Amino acid sequence: MLETGKKAPAFTLPAAGGGKVSLKDFAGSPVILYFYPKDSTPGCTQEACDFRDNFARVTAAGAVVLGVSGDSVASHVKFRDKHELPFELLSDETHEVLEKYGVWQPKKLYGKSFLGIVRTTVLIDGKGVVRRIWPKVRVKGHVDEVLEALAELS
Repeated sequence: MLETGKKAPAFTLPAAGGGKVSLKDFAGSPVILYFYPKDSTPGCTQEACDFRDNFARVTAAGAVVLGVSGDSVASHVKFRDKHELPFELLSDETHEVLEKYGVWQPKKLYGKSFLGIVRTTVLIDGKGVVRRIWPKVRVKGHVDEVLEALAELS
């Protein structure tokens, strides 16, 4: 179970920008790791665009944004390019990292039960420690909450 104050689970995932990205690549920098259900859906598009529109504020704080879903790298590339996202999108088709972070959970939609990604954001400090977890994120205003928490790390 993911907990604040504990070391964030290590991971290495394929990235839309090519190659693989690991959490350890960002040692020394805070990481905003956000998990989202699906590329090109309304809520996920809004969340990604909100991070994009506030990206200068994120980088000014010395932080990195990484988006993670179970979509393929090809899907991420289309999504990233269409919305001009300046940060990496990582593909976890096996759900290994999604499960490590506890975001692969039972969900219900239209009376049907299934496993899926619960929209969640995790703020990890430069030492790799989880500082804040936002479970079941509501997109509107979320990026501002994350930026406030990021400012508190300084």
